[in-house]
Order: sequence, then structure tokens, then C-alpha cells
Amino acid sequence: MKTTLRSASLAAALLAGAAQANPLVYTPVNPTFGGNPLNGSFLLNRAQAQDRSRDPAAAAAVNPLSSQSQLEQFNNALQQAVLSRVSAAVSSSIVGPDGKLVPGTVETQNFLITISDLGGGRIRILTTDKLSGSSTSFEISQ
Repeated sequence: MKTTLRSASLAAALLAGAAQANPLVYTPVNPTFGGNPLNGSFLLNRAQAQDRSRDPAAAAAVNPLSSQSQLEQFNNALQQAVLSRVSAAVSSSIVGPDGKLVPGTVETQNFLITISDLGGGRIRILTTDKLSGSSTSFEISQ
């Protein structure tokens, strides 16, 4: 009889605990479906960490130096340095003492740079590649 009484009291205690439980409420994790917006970067990083397929062209586009040899990287850096100096020399010859662009034409070995006054303080700069004939232009206000 004691074991039956113990079993009954144990069953009553378990039923009383179950009666106090709260209902389960679903809360989404993904911010797209109503979850916390702070979870977005965490979920994206987890997805990228699990992604086993990588596009080599995309990696090269993000970091073009990764696919170049050290010699090619050095050559590109040297070319940028030379172009920077040429650009500085050209810009010093087309800027007047007052800091404004002077209309006219500047010719280098590969480029023809034409500065035109459009009136009203607007200037057009046209750069033409002598080798290919292609050109680009932009306008600025002085």
C-alpha cells in the first residue's frame, strides 16, 4: 500500500508540474522572416563559412593581385607611379596661378587633353587616346 501511495503522490506531483507549463511560442531567427535584425550578419557569416564552392573569377575580381606574379605586381605598381607623375606634370601645366584650369590643349606621347571653357564657369575636359582614338570627357564648375 505504501508503494501505491508513493506512486500516486509522484504522479500527482508530475501532473501538477505539467499544469504550470507555458505554451511554446515560435520566434524566427532569420531577420527576413521577422527575427532579430542583429542576427543577419551572424547568419551570413555562418553561410559563407559553410560554402564549399568558390568562384575563382570572383576571387580574382575581389583581389586581382592574387592571380599575378610578383613581377607583374611590381610592373603594375611602377606603371601607376609613372602615370601619377605624368598626371601631376600635366595638371601643373593646365592649372593657372589662381588655381583655375586654363583652356587649351596639352599633348603627351599617348594622350591629347583638351580643356574647353563652356561659359558660366563650366569647363569640359576631353582626354583622347592617340593610339586607339577612344576618348572620355567630364565637366566641372570652377
